[in-house]
Amino acid sequence: MAVSAGAGAGSRFGFTTGQVIQEFGYDDDVDAAVREAIEQATGTELVDEDYGDVCDGTLIWWREEDAEQEDLTDLLVDAQANLDNGGLIWVLTPKPGRDGHVRPADIEEAARTAGMHATSAAAVAAGWSGIRIASRSRR
Repeated sequence: MAVSAGAGAGSRFGFTTGQVIQEFGYDDDVDAAVREAIEQATGTELVDEDYGDVCDGTLIWWREEDAEQEDLTDLLVDAQANLDNGGLIWVLTPKPGRDGHVRPADIEEAARTAGMHATSAAAVAAGWSGIRIASRSRR
C-alpha cells in the first residue's frame, strides 16, 4: 500500500469524515502535507497529546532519539486506551538513511509487547514511512 501526501492521502490512512485523530510526537520536522491531508479527510483538526476524551485514531511521529523502544510500547498502550473501538494507530518514522530512522522491527516489537500487531507499512511522505498498528482481536 502506498500512501502519498497528495489529495486523498488522509482517507488512505483509513480515517474518515468526522473522526477525531490524536497526534503524538509533533515537532518542527513533521510533514505538514500529511497533517493537512488527514485534517481534510476528517474535516477536523488533529488534537494533541493532552486531549482528554476518546478519539477515533492516532498518529504518532516517532524518531530514534525520542526515547527507548519501551517508551514506544508505553505510548502505544496509552494511545490504545484513548481509542474508540476499532480505532487505527499509525506510527510514522523517518525513512531509512534519514536522521531519526527507527527500524520497522523495533516498532513491530513495541506493538507486540503492547498486545497489538503491525498490519501494514507505507511510504507516507518524501521523508516518512508509516506502520499501521491494530489491536489484537479479543475472542
